[in-house]
Amino acid sequence: MTTENRPLTADVIRALPKVVLHDHLDGGLRPATILELAAEVGHELPAHDAESLATWFAESADSGSLVRYLETFDHTIAVMQTHEALARVAREAVLDLAADGVVYAEQRWAPEQHLQRGLTLQETVDAVQAGIEQGVAAAAAEGRTIRVGQLVTAMRHADRWQEIAELAVANRTNGVVGFDIAGAEDGFPPSRHAEIWSYLAANNFPVTIHAGEAAGPESIAEAVHLGQAGRIGHGVRIVEDIAFDPAHPHSAEGEPGTAALGLLAHWVRDHQIPLELCPSSNVQTGAATSIADHPITRLKELDFAVTLNTDNRLMSRTSMTQEMTLLVEQAGWTIDDLADVTMTAAWSAFVHHDERRALVDDVILPGYQLVEGAQV
Repeated sequence: MTTENRPLTADVIRALPKVVLHDHLDGGLRPATILELAAEVGHELPAHDAESLATWFAESADSGSLVRYLETFDHTIAVMQTHEALARVAREAVLDLAADGVVYAEQRWAPEQHLQRGLTLQETVDAVQAGIEQGVAAAAAEGRTIRVGQLVTAMRHADRWQEIAELAVANRTNGVVGFDIAGAEDGFPPSRHAEIWSYLAANNFPVTIHAGEAAGPESIAEAVHLGQAGRIGHGVRIVEDIAFDPAHPHSAEGEPGTAALGLLAHWVRDHQIPLELCPSSNVQTGAATSIADHPITRLKELDFAVTLNTDNRLMSRTSMTQEMTLLVEQAGWTIDDLADVTMTAAWSAFVHHDERRALVDDVILPGYQLVEGAQV
């Protein structure tokens, strides 16, 4: 591909088909929706108009602390406690993603956090699935095609991992495509409840695990070897197992002497375990210093299986178009790079192989071909 005939602007990027594998349902609410839902249930918010509320979320998440970042979810989760609220948030998330050019998405969320007003775990899954289906239908009516699956998440600090894993498996024909653990990473490793990984493997159920964000390579190692994770949520700190030559930090892949990989980094790369990297979020939580220096670029140059994601669109005031644009403007990415991470994400989706192939051949490649100046 080449972009010699057309600058890679935000408008051009917005037209490209996108795949997002790491996007939290409770981190992507519209500020106006939060205000309306909070008024209905009497929840007090830190701001009282949509713009001020959006600013509060972004500034609170900019603290550089993952713990402080996670505190912002107290407000979004508080307004997602009824069938109607969950369905609305899911529907709007699908519409917002589709409007941004996303053609495949996985929405992760923790059912155990949405039981405060009497819903059962199964009822929360049903509500989210209803909203997803409504959003997909509404997007189709607007001429946009998108497929969305649920990633059911267990909270690391709680002790409901087995129960949530069973919920995920029970709903594999009800829109749930995978299982995840999330929340405070440091101190709550996959080995906290080691037995669930065998259960999930016995049921041939896809797993992604948050690792390598607030904790280092040891967390990634447990996710890969104990959790048998098919993907790593974030994984940015795998760079701590790589020694870079300071004289050539961004050299072309294949140039000798630019990086020395440790055993874990070799394992992750050798097995092409996808990394669900989230640049803006990682800068906010202190896992990276800037977009320009984010490890995503170096890892991609080293031929790791890199995917690009939003994490929490509300807290980071971001979108897939924004993440791509930032990498183009600040890290020198080209349309080749955007195509590579998009296709890596498509091939890493928690759907069957033939469905991945159709996504790549029938949607992503034709979408890139439609962009003027891009030749596949």
